[in-house]
Amino acid sequence: MTTFTAWKFDTADGAEKAVTALKGAQGDGLVKIVDHAVISWPEGAEKPEMHHSHDDKLRGTGWGAFWGLLFGGLFFVPLLGAAVGAAAGAITKAVSAVGIPESQLDDIRAQITPGTSLLCAVTENADMDRLGERLHGLHSTLIATNLTDAERSLLLETFG
Repeated sequence: MTTFTAWKFDTADGAEKAVTALKGAQGDGLVKIVDHAVISWPEGAEKPEMHHSHDDKLRGTGWGAFWGLLFGGLFFVPLLGAAVGAAAGAITKAVSAVGIPESQLDDIRAQITPGTSLLCAVTENADMDRLGERLHGLHSTLIATNLTDAERSLLLETFG
């Protein structure tokens, strides 16, 4: 099953540390990373920075467009005002088509502030119990996922 998750970290470099753990888990066969992106917002910076990984070499351009739409909608379109209302609607429609409703976009937008970071990952075939062991203690909060309520509860239980 393919899953989208967004994890908030209480430090600007927390998401990058989690990527290292996630890649290690992939190397051990606990998860397949389809693609991921990190947003870091260092203290004092005017806006967050996004780094897209290009994990999926065959569809890298498509993922780049997806991450660009997602993060543009989260952090840049709301600042531009009503003049781009149609663009904001298109972004919302595009990301909702992959299971990310506007309410989750609002949750992400509200929680990512200066001094924090965000790891968004699209993964497949995760062994949640063992993956949770790898990521435990990284001070993260799951703020968005397209998992069912039962799967989300299991994920939250596993990751503590």
